[in-house]
Amino acid sequence: MSVRALALHAQRIGRVFVSAGTWHRLIRARGWRRPRLRIHPASPKQGVRASKPNEYWHVDVTIIRLINGTRLYLHAVIDNFSRRILAWKLAQRLEPENTCAILVEAAKNLGASAETTVVADSGVENVNGVVGDLLGLGQLRRVLAQVEVTFSNSMIEAFWRALEHNWLFLNQLDSPAAVERLVAFYIDQHNSLIPHAAFHGKTPDEVYLGKGDDLIAQLAHRRADARVTRLETNRRTNCTDCYADATPVESRVIFDGT
Repeated sequence: MSVRALALHAQRIGRVFVSAGTWHRLIRARGWRRPRLRIHPASPKQGVRASKPNEYWHVDVTIIRLINGTRLYLHAVIDNFSRRILAWKLAQRLEPENTCAILVEAAKNLGASAETTVVADSGVENVNGVVGDLLGLGQLRRVLAQVEVTFSNSMIEAFWRALEHNWLFLNQLDSPAAVERLVAFYIDQHNSLIPHAAFHGKTPDEVYLGKGDDLIAQLAHRRADARVTRLETNRRTNCTDCYADATPVESRVIFDGT
């Protein structure tokens, strides 16, 4: 049981009447730690990672509620290697045709002989005859997250979280047109402007298109220059003896009172 539950349990059986804070203090001071070796295998800490663009895609849908309670369904495809949103569609109904539409749009950038693995969950919008017919053409291969593979579909889930909490929920969602305008703006900024920490400052567009190879070295050089400038500025501000204007020795002797 938790420490707070232990404190309440001890009070219920009439043994010790102290607060949970006292229990915490005594546990730290006296080393009352029970062994907690995990036996059950841990879940993977890292999902699937592609080695090139268009090797793995993630497709999913999220529900966006307007202020009047109306539901909108936002479908999107994200590239695993670059985190670039390849296609998206906002719809008022959850239909298999929407998944097909974004997959067809994303596949326009594929070569004739390219093959892509599409990671999806087992939702009705992904597992149906319409999507199955599209995948039957041979260029796209679907795998079900946590069913056919051990990996989850967390990469696009992370994008949904960023889209909603960093942007959509900060605006007035009063109509489908407003939501579509906000989503279009954020996806454009996500692809072309917002740098990704996993790419050391490169944007998803740059990674997907193979651009900005010298950006990492440029940023490292600029950080080094900024560090030198910052140290020099701090020395000039805090060490007046080191950077005082040159004055005659006699003046300094008189000023010192000697």
